[in-house]
Amino acid sequence: MSIESIVVRRPERLRGTVHVPGDKSISHRAIMHNAIAEGVAHVDGLGPGDDVKSTIRCLRALGVTINETAENACTVHGRGLMGLAEPEDVLDARNSGTTTRLLSGILAAQPFLTILTGDASLRTRPMDRVVEPLRAMGAQAMARCGDDYLPLAIRGGDLHGIDYALPMASAQVKSCLLLAGAAADGTTYLHEPAASRDHTERLLAAQGADIEVDGLRILIRGRRPLRSVDVTVPGDTSTAAFWVVAACIHPDAEIVIPNVGLTVGRTGFLDVLEMMGADVSISNKRVVGGEPVGDITARSSRLKGATIGGSLIPRIIDEAPILALAAALAEGETVIRDAEELHYKESDRICVTAAELSRIGASIEERSDGMVIGGKPHLAGGEGDSHKDHRMAMTLAIAGLVTDSPVTVLEPRSVAISYPGFWNDLARLAGG
Repeated sequence: MSIESIVVRRPERLRGTVHVPGDKSISHRAIMHNAIAEGVAHVDGLGPGDDVKSTIRCLRALGVTINETAENACTVHGRGLMGLAEPEDVLDARNSGTTTRLLSGILAAQPFLTILTGDASLRTRPMDRVVEPLRAMGAQAMARCGDDYLPLAIRGGDLHGIDYALPMASAQVKSCLLLAGAAADGTTYLHEPAASRDHTERLLAAQGADIEVDGLRILIRGRRPLRSVDVTVPGDTSTAAFWVVAACIHPDAEIVIPNVGLTVGRTGFLDVLEMMGADVSISNKRVVGGEPVGDITARSSRLKGATIGGSLIPRIIDEAPILALAAALAEGETVIRDAEELHYKESDRICVTAAELSRIGASIEERSDGMVIGGKPHLAGGEGDSHKDHRMAMTLAIAGLVTDSPVTVLEPRSVAISYPGFWNDLARLAGG
């Protein structure tokens, strides 16, 4: 196995239990929210990926004391809503869009200058969507190429609430503005076009923020101190999706994924798979730290095509590539539409998913807002490039578990962004 590529072969059967890493979205928020709270919080089950490490590194540069207490656990010593320290250097979020956008909301309230940058991929992802509303709240913010791309410079302080309609359903933009609103004078009103993941709202409420959610309308009254809260992070929902699809598309499989977060904003992929006829069940449902959690069991399934669009899209925005693979092996046609936002992820996930799955035998027509996928009983295999996108690397690897000939995954190291142990878990499930 080389660093540049990994070859995945089809096993006779897939059996086992996979404990996926801590939820990346919740991990980011558990650390950031507690950094601007009052008191000390303990966070257990942190996602071990590079993106979460980027958040920790940036917050430490802003004067936050974060002590590792065990594997994937830490304490966060809060500095209050506007108590961060001016960094001595540029903050590098590397590949993490969540770090960049959520931290922008926090920095907008700090009375100093900060410059945020990232890797080549992150520097192509749009930032005007946070720059514009943060300016409306009173922050000074500017970015490269007409305020659209990193580096992003923010001089914060003296924020006031706004009434703002989000132009797209984006949990990152919404969270950025809620975190800014928590430190702003007055009330911030946000209106979503469709529901997106609500981890920020849940955690702010647990911290004592004056926040109200009424359908697609959210308000937060600012300048209320946040209290530190301990967080136990459930298993990452988006990561679990890869193992669920692996079981569904393999002819002899049963995979159990315990302790997975089941917030409605994150479980769209389960709704899609149910539409497609998947044999998936959830047991041991419970609430942990304010988040719904359960154990998912997935088995070999006979899938059929479906139409995926509208309000479902924000709920599957990270799972679209692996759902496209499921559709490529389903009976009939699957249409993914209203998904223009996929162009602006770690890669252009419409273009890359269509191109790379086609290379291994799938029938996919790329469209401006999604894909049309013609299901086949078999995929040939071959070589696929992850384009340094962790979710594309995992999608190609799962494809290799069912293709007629092996799949060679190029740039496999990108999985470390969210799931450093992915290749070991894959080998164990496949009996390697």
